[in-house]
Amino acid sequence: MTQEKKQKGMPAFAGLVILLAVIVGILVYAFILGNGNNFEGGSHDNKPLAGNLLGTMYKGGWIVPILIGIVLIVLTFAIERLLTIQAAKGKGSVEVFVRRIREMIAGGNIQGAIAECDKQRGSVANVIRSGLVKYGQVENDNSMDKEEKLAAIQKSLEEATSLELPMLSKNLVIMSTCASISTLVGLMGTVLGMIHAFAALAQAGAPDAIGLATGISEALVNTFLGILAAALGIIFYNLFTSLIDSLTYGMDEAGFSIIQTYSSTHK
Repeated sequence: MTQEKKQKGMPAFAGLVILLAVIVGILVYAFILGNGNNFEGGSHDNKPLAGNLLGTMYKGGWIVPILIGIVLIVLTFAIERLLTIQAAKGKGSVEVFVRRIREMIAGGNIQGAIAECDKQRGSVANVIRSGLVKYGQVENDNSMDKEEKLAAIQKSLEEATSLELPMLSKNLVIMSTCASISTLVGLMGTVLGMIHAFAALAQAGAPDAIGLATGISEALVNTFLGILAAALGIIFYNLFTSLIDSLTYGMDEAGFSIIQTYSSTHK
């Protein structure tokens, strides 16, 4: 599958993941959290059993399945990005690979460097291979001067990089969005829960400390899930951003070596 086809298929994949995550969240809410064994009298219409966390989470209301869906979205895209970035690294250490490529380029072994890229595979190897192939093409082209050849090599590296980088950073915006909105959604659920708790207390006509405490604990479930989703989103987003920066640095370092070597060996 080409890079262009992969990029076209990614929005559909992301939409499917989001839809399935929400559906799974609703199913978990209805059949696991809402299981009668978690409540007095075996019905979710009654109070949760003492100390039963699942029943308490169910009483958090209709926002709970949305938050569960957000958590699942973050975890799913975290796994997807981890696999993608791992594949982008290739078969071995990127640092060792870049070091070998630089040594081969410095020694003038361009074909050996291309063969090394074929063995390594991945995004970094693809970018470097593109620059090396162009290096070999322009080296024997007498119709171009040195500056034009350098510009052609540089352009080849930039074009290859522009194709690879979007694939590495794909779906990170979804993860960051989940991290941003999950806390707000959780707080909204908490506020609604508090409104219901105090409204029930007002209708009772007499102070009910136990009922109020139960209502507050149920409302705070939303805050907990919102903070959990936000924390996971922020952690994974920063982790993958750091890994992508490291890969980008490897591409730039090897590309600079190609340009530098050609510049110094061709007067």
